[in-house]
Amino acid sequence: MKNFDKWNDVKKRINGKIKTPQIRQREIYWANIGENIEFEQNGKGEDFMRPLLIFKKFSNTMFFGIPLSTQQKEGDWFFEFSFLEDKSSTALIVQGRLFDAKRLDRKIGKMSIEDFESLKMSFKELFNV
Repeated sequence: MKNFDKWNDVKKRINGKIKTPQIRQREIYWANIGENIEFEQNGKGEDFMRPLLIFKKFSNTMFFGIPLSTQQKEGDWFFEFSFLEDKSSTALIVQGRLFDAKRLDRKIGKMSIEDFESLKMSFKELFNV
């Protein structure tokens, strides 16, 4: 069962943050992505967290992010890579959206330049851009 009331409490706390990290494309953070509707990707745990890749930075406080999963997935809308030793991650391209940097908790890694370039190609092919 969805716990939107708890997520609203967490969201209020996040909105009150004053400091946000200096973000850069390719960085990966634990982020509060929330309790979302139906097939939208949810965060997990008490703070509704999930690893999130900064795909495109628009400003110091706004970016297009792509949620990550440790579960292998197949299809054009997924991109498998590794940023932690001996651990595979999947970028859920189709779940990407605009985020505020206040949602970011802590940096946990960075995607390699080679993987990032391949991900950009996959993104362009998926969305025909």
